[in-house]
Amino acid sequence: MIVGSGIDIIEVERIKAAKDKWQGRFLKKVFTETELAYANNKKSAAEHLAARFAIKEALVKAFSENGKKHLGNWKDIEVVNDKSGRPYVNLYGNFKKIKGKRKLKNIIITTSHTHKYAVASVILTK
Repeated sequence: MIVGSGIDIIEVERIKAAKDKWQGRFLKKVFTETELAYANNKKSAAEHLAARFAIKEALVKAFSENGKKHLGNWKDIEVVNDKSGRPYVNLYGNFKKIKGKRKLKNIIITTSHTHKYAVASVILTK
């Protein structure tokens, strides 16, 4: 049974601009070391970081109840890929607690990106 969903789209240029403006502080606040290593091994790191950011935003929307937006830290959501390249999330901190409290079974994510935009969708099931 679907109990939550979220979607997000972001301009890749916004991630590039934040990276340039705030340098490492932005990246270290939002992304885990694993996420940064993954993106930095790609031809266009900004596209991959934007996709991960969109997943995090979509997940926050899916988890939100009653308009509550601050549920934890950005790094409490870690986007990784399985052996076939399919992304999934590891949850930590408050997000992990919420998942357990709500007895969520699956977090289904999908993402896509171009050189201009990244989009992500998240579906929560019990």
